[in-house]
Amino acid sequence: MKIRKGSTIKEEIIMPKIKTNRAAAKRFKATGTGKLKRNKAYKSHILTKKSTKRKRNLRQATITDATNVKNMKKVLPYL
Repeated sequence: MKIRKGSTIKEEIIMPKIKTNRAAAKRFKATGTGKLKRNKAYKSHILTKKSTKRKRNLRQATITDATNVKNMKKVLPYL
């Protein structure tokens, strides 16, 4: 029998689940191999000074750098 914290009978306390950071969950998607896909920055405003080629390249998603993956796995434990 598992009892939640705060009950009068305590056999075993269920530890809380880790929450997913919702801001990060909206910005990253997992690929089939487990890598994290993200959109590129600098695409939202002041686009007149940016070349068409640059804006076109910013449309494409990219894979998150390996140096950031460890931290991203902490904020996205179930992704």
